[in-house]
Amino acid sequence: MPSPRTSEQPRPGTAAATAPATAAPEAGKRPADGRDHFFDNAKYLAIVLVAIGHAWEPLPEGRLVEAAYTLIYVFHMPVFILIAGYLSRNFELRPDRVWKLVTSLLVPYVIFEVLYTVFQRVMRDPDYSLSLLSPYWLLWFLPALFFWRLSTPVWQAVRAPVLVSLAIAAVATVSPAADGSLPVQRILQFLPFYVLGLRLGPQHFAFVRRTWVRVVSVPVFALGLLVAYWLVPRTATSWFFRKNSAQEMDTPEWTGPTATLLLFVAAIVLGACFLAWVPKGRTWMTALGTCTLYGYLLHGFVIRGLRYDGFYDRPFFNTTLGTVAVTAGAALIVTLLCTPPVRRLLRPVLEPRMEWARQRTASPSSPSRS
Repeated sequence: MPSPRTSEQPRPGTAAATAPATAAPEAGKRPADGRDHFFDNAKYLAIVLVAIGHAWEPLPEGRLVEAAYTLIYVFHMPVFILIAGYLSRNFELRPDRVWKLVTSLLVPYVIFEVLYTVFQRVMRDPDYSLSLLSPYWLLWFLPALFFWRLSTPVWQAVRAPVLVSLAIAAVATVSPAADGSLPVQRILQFLPFYVLGLRLGPQHFAFVRRTWVRVVSVPVFALGLLVAYWLVPRTATSWFFRKNSAQEMDTPEWTGPTATLLLFVAAIVLGACFLAWVPKGRTWMTALGTCTLYGYLLHGFVIRGLRYDGFYDRPFFNTTLGTVAVTAGAALIVTLLCTPPVRRLLRPVLEPRMEWARQRTASPSSPSRS
């Protein structure tokens, strides 16, 4: 019987923030500051779920916690990626846009790969090797988002892009060659959510915020938790990480494409239920939602540091109160890491301008050199 929860190891790993972008809200309505606060609120709530999921990983196994862990892993990253796709609808392969991708995703990826390598060596493994081709734990999302964004023009040109991306994701699950150190499996298996985000419009998000959807979402979530509770002893949550092929998980090939379709439908349904409860106006969490990249990249130091220090070995964390404490603590920590003071302090690292490294484009009137 597979282990109920396959905790992700530092070298292949899971979960997320996207660089905020302006998006049109409900038909013809735009807040005075030009942002749709709904998406900032959604990103903040999703990053809280990411941190909670990571904080639950080292807890002693308990079926109810495993079920809740499984439930949130079905939809929390798909929601993040779908929003990333929606906010990328106007992306163009212009030099300035590509350069911003490099400075906002690839440069922070390199910096944090180095920082997490040093952290891993100091806290756990002195021989841990640095490899930019093998993302540390949660860092996989940065190169994945980079490649998704670069592929945007393709999905805006191809017919039936969501179906095509689903087919690609299904094929990836039966392609062991994609199981290497690069996060190829995750890039391909999560791709349909990004592509779906590109195809959505403001009216779709307005639809999920209707009152009846909010009402229906409660029993749907309850049913989802019951299904997850049933699944816990019967399957491994590695399926929800989308990082391995069916062969790597020692299951028949047909389970890969089947899981792709089932998980896609489940993620969309649960994701819609989640979005139904996201506030649409400016709230206390709105500013935090503009800094989710900070919370995403930094909370790993806290959670892994506590884990390596033996924090989770205390008997207290084998109790219900201990689980509640870990949940509240994870939410508080990632919230603090998303605050504007943290952004002001670390902006040069996570949002470097690097104009000195950018190639200057010659003006049309400039004479060419032979």
